Amino acid sequence: MRESAAERHDRLLALVRERGTARVSELADRLGVSPVTARRDVEALAAKGLLDRVHGQVSWPERQGAAAGGRTGEGLVLGLLAPSATYYFAEVIRGAHEAAARAGARLVLRISDYRPEDDRARTEGLLTAGAEGVLVAPGWRGPEDRLAYGDWLAELPVPAVLLERSADPGSSLDSLDRVVSDHGHGVLLALRHLLGLGHGTPLLVARGDSPTALAVRAGYAEALVALDVAAPGPVIDSVPADQDPEGFERAVRALHEAVTSGRATAALVHNDVDAIQIVQRLAELGVRVPQDLALIAYDDEVAALADTPLTAVAPPKRQVGRHATELLVERLTEAPDEEAARRHLSLLPRLRVRASCGAPRPGRAF
Repeated sequence: MRESAAERHDRLLALVRERGTARVSELADRLGVSPVTARRDVEALAAKGLLDRVHGQVSWPERQGAAAGGRTGEGLVLGLLAPSATYYFAEVIRGAHEAAARAGARLVLRISDYRPEDDRARTEGLLTAGAEGVLVAPGWRGPEDRLAYGDWLAELPVPAVLLERSADPGSSLDSLDRVVSDHGHGVLLALRHLLGLGHGTPLLVARGDSPTALAVRAGYAEALVALDVAAPGPVIDSVPADQDPEGFERAVRALHEAVTSGRATAALVHNDVDAIQIVQRLAELGVRVPQDLALIAYDDEVAALADTPLTAVAPPKRQVGRHATELLVERLTEAPDEEAARRHLSLLPRLRVRASCGAPRPGRAF
């Protein structure tokens, strides 16, 4: 897989941090890139204050603010609690790791396996391991978990940033910093795209076993109101095919009936894995994507790998990890007399258009 610019920047920063000072030509050799690419990378990082550049050489910067009694990110230990290290959260973790490396901080990871009852003990383990601040994505599956296993977060003795999790307005958790994807905006993008292709209101096929799934469902209801359209039927409850084959088949049959009866010609499916398996099963039943059904997946982890590459809503997972880590480092390095306002940061998903939506429908407005 081709290395991204962000990954190359991280390697470059690590080299300079290790050596203290290095020539641009030397960095190009060590990174395996052209001198022009290395010079461009150095200029970009220097512009952000991550490197000092003088006469063809770069050096690790003397951090501004240290002399005034403030801390730098160098040497910090950050903790990250995630419900999983695969699928959706793999990219969140990756973004957090990149941002920590850029700040010269060490990131320590704990995985909850979606067991919210263990979140507190695992976070305390991060503190024992030396974490001076934590990024926390609790293993909640629904609102009941948040109520039962959430209050301890507001009592942590170190700064904390919530990842991809929200809180009830006015609750103790609502005063924490948080960085989330705006899933409502992602759903709106999907529905607007399908309506623009001339389809009637798309159906939603979604799970109900995670905060993302619940946010997609809530976003669907909000999007229907915003677009002034009525749903062609109730939300179809989806379940993992490997865990509940009968429930999965019921979802496929419900979508199949909606298509063959003419009630729906488009659907939004959460998540990618379910969408791919649903498309495969529909084909066995004689419903083709995109000829008979235009389909958009939600998450964009593996959507592009389907036989018919699936158009997908892509939450900014990696950027969530990066921004949350940068915010945590800022909290840990701000001067003691500063009283910076807490932040609730929402990042907007993108729609990646592929083959599964087909062309605009004839005779319909685009």
